[in-house]
Amino acid sequence: MEKRIIIIDGNSLINRAYYAMQRPMITREGIYTQGIFGFLNMLLKMFDDYDPDYMAVAWDRKAPTFRHLEYDEYKAGRKKMPPELAMELPLIKEILTAMHIANLEIDGFEADDIIGTVARIAEEEGLAPLIITGDKDALQLATDKTKVLITRKGISEFDLYNREKMLERYGLTPEQFIDLKGLMGDQSDNIPGIPGVGEKTGIKLLKQFGSVAELLAHTDQISAKGLREKVETNAQLAVMSRRLAEINTHVPLEIHIDDYRVQDPDYEKLVELYTKLELNTFLKRLRASGVQEAEAEEIVDDTEYEMILISGESELARLEEIPDGSDVVLRVFGNRDHVEKPVLDGIALLWKTSCFYIDMASVSAEKILSKIQKLKLTGHELGPDVYMLLSAGAAQCNVAFDTAVAEYALDSARSSYALPLLTQEYLHREIPSEKDFLEQSGQVDLLGQSTGAFSEYGLTWCRTVKQIAAMQRSRLKEEGAEQLCREIEFPLIEVLASMEVEGIAVSRSMLQETGKELVEKISALEQEIYTLAGESFNINSPQQLGTILFEKLGLPAGKKTKRGYSTSADILDKLKDDYPIVAKVLEYRTLSKLNSTYVQGLSPLIGSDGKIHAHFQQTVAATGRLSCTEPNLQNIPVRLENGRLLRKAFIADEDCILTGADYSQIELRILAHLSGDENLISAFNNGDDIHRMTASRVFGIDYDKVTSLDRSRAKAVNFGVIYGMSGFGLSEELHISRKQADSYIRDYFAKHPAVKAYMDGQIEYAKKNGYTETMFGRRRYIREITASNFMTRQLGERLAMNSPIQGTAADIIKIAMIRVFRELRERNLKSRLILQIHDELIIQTASGEEDLINELLVRNMEEAASLKVALLCDRNTGKSWYDLKG
Repeated sequence: MEKRIIIIDGNSLINRAYYAMQRPMITREGIYTQGIFGFLNMLLKMFDDYDPDYMAVAWDRKAPTFRHLEYDEYKAGRKKMPPELAMELPLIKEILTAMHIANLEIDGFEADDIIGTVARIAEEEGLAPLIITGDKDALQLATDKTKVLITRKGISEFDLYNREKMLERYGLTPEQFIDLKGLMGDQSDNIPGIPGVGEKTGIKLLKQFGSVAELLAHTDQISAKGLREKVETNAQLAVMSRRLAEINTHVPLEIHIDDYRVQDPDYEKLVELYTKLELNTFLKRLRASGVQEAEAEEIVDDTEYEMILISGESELARLEEIPDGSDVVLRVFGNRDHVEKPVLDGIALLWKTSCFYIDMASVSAEKILSKIQKLKLTGHELGPDVYMLLSAGAAQCNVAFDTAVAEYALDSARSSYALPLLTQEYLHREIPSEKDFLEQSGQVDLLGQSTGAFSEYGLTWCRTVKQIAAMQRSRLKEEGAEQLCREIEFPLIEVLASMEVEGIAVSRSMLQETGKELVEKISALEQEIYTLAGESFNINSPQQLGTILFEKLGLPAGKKTKRGYSTSADILDKLKDDYPIVAKVLEYRTLSKLNSTYVQGLSPLIGSDGKIHAHFQQTVAATGRLSCTEPNLQNIPVRLENGRLLRKAFIADEDCILTGADYSQIELRILAHLSGDENLISAFNNGDDIHRMTASRVFGIDYDKVTSLDRSRAKAVNFGVIYGMSGFGLSEELHISRKQADSYIRDYFAKHPAVKAYMDGQIEYAKKNGYTETMFGRRRYIREITASNFMTRQLGERLAMNSPIQGTAADIIKIAMIRVFRELRERNLKSRLILQIHDELIIQTASGEEDLINELLVRNMEEAASLKVALLCDRNTGKSWYDLKG
């Protein structure tokens, strides 16, 4: 077989990669990487698909080429490279150098010329060149041996050409493709060609005459008079255009093909670059393909640990070697069941140079838990571990450090905090995930012989966590997040796990009754929709619905795609007030989702104890807010009566009631505090209705004459300001003109100049520092703030304005949760904190403790932070969650 050389058009590929990505990829340091990411994906695909023996990448330079010198307008008007992409070019070249792949560039010539020259020399030396580019100009380089791969769509679809394929596709030889460019020109390069001659006409002329030179020598043979006149008039343009389009295959660049031979990369340098650029996908692939050979760059823990297996009561005494109050690294193995009581399989504890593995099937859980609750626990994603320990009977768990939560405090925008990922980044090595480990070990085998495998994995896990924690402690201190973790995030882990263990009771009969009502309403809506449509159809099919609404009934539609008309909520929302069928469809969708998600979806999550034990997630929302899954109790649409009715199924235990307290307008109060706006501060401290006050000030209406509509619009303005809403967004929200919405925002800032100054200040702060901060030091890195793309930059500015407010609100309710939880425990009360939903805390209140809880809950929430305005709560009680909002 002939040896293959791949020659890549660097600029073409990284441009395609950059624009193919749907969203920007930006590192914590503000380095854009989406072009690099896409380029590397394509590069590695080339290695996989073609197994090249040689490789080189050609680049354009900024200096003018011989084409610019001949024709001043060459490439004039071409869109300037965005600065985000420009910053990626030296980085991808550095990566290629570390891969030992040659970067070729020279002043006065383009990448195409370098590619053509390398391909010619490679052919002469008996190699089979494969050119990778997105530019069809390179098709002129195709031969029987040289193939040209054109990236056709994004970064995943390609067309492959050689001489035969060129004849098949265009009916022209590769050499004639240069003549075609001379005739039709090239808009992207601003090569003029002959005006009015396109690809079809150009191919027809070349099939008749063979070349531009022959065509111009025999223009009298052009049968169409108009075309003949165009060719004769623009003969010189055609000659020049052909010359500009022709690739120079004799570039004065010293080329030695043997220098381009594929060889092992500089693993250490690649690890450094991939780590810096947060390219974890490639870091993982790199390690899988041989980086383990480069031991030097791994951060290795060379401590020799004694492995102590505890698989019987007689061995429990070994645990007493760990003094009470000691710092240990913990990993709990079990099924983490949230429907029934979870099963504990084993516990790994790392203390100094000893690693204990406890087989929980062989020992007394009570004795183990009694010891663990006296220790300070470090771990990774400790929430599930603490949940299992508390479920098994532990009275408390003293969380000292969590590497996942620490990383979240350092960078809340990450998509994953998995230990294997952090291990790659911090320690430059691999650790299998628990899922992979369980699959490899075949779960717990029937003979119980897996204790050794679990103990070894437990040691690997714990020593890895210990190393990462030590490195994170330094970073937390440097970045001012140490106090945030110590006082808020780490203590919250036990609070959330305790809430998960407690759960909330659910009435199956009430749930079934609600489901029955929903099914009846859904069925009635179906018939109403069919009547309005004049026929039956599948309402759940966007294609069928689009046909009914926009073709049969003739409603105004958005753009039609290959899949049909869009029937998304934002499209239908604009039509619902004018077309009854649209309002019915939206109601049908809402009720159907309620039924499937919260009636049918909740039932399997109710355990034999009659409770749902939801998962509270601490490291999901970039703002610091908590999220809730399985089920997502925060997403029940309480603005709809049917959604509110679902809350009736969530009830208190026997001899208990539910006590809930909800912060009153906490984000607006935080805005007043952070901005120092005297008008807002005085309004809150005087007990004014803030939305009525805003309507009076902004709309110029007497306070006592503000209508409910005025107040509603003012409320939208207030919250629109917090979320950095534009005039367009506010106009959509209020169904008013853009001009009116802009006027509302402008007038609001005119009456609240301190708010405007604060918002502008946050944007400038984020641009300067790359992040914003809450009152409690929680940083949110905003990579989008310096983007050249207007929409991306606007998103960054909105995040800069909103994140300190929303993040501070998240911090305050977390502080309140910790205070409430601790006081309930310290006072040895039977009542338990069971739910946190947005700005609301709910306690299951034991009979006889009602007055205590009423005072305790409100006091701890209102004293969670000291602001220039009072933090106020609205408190309610009842037998069901529904009653709390009664």
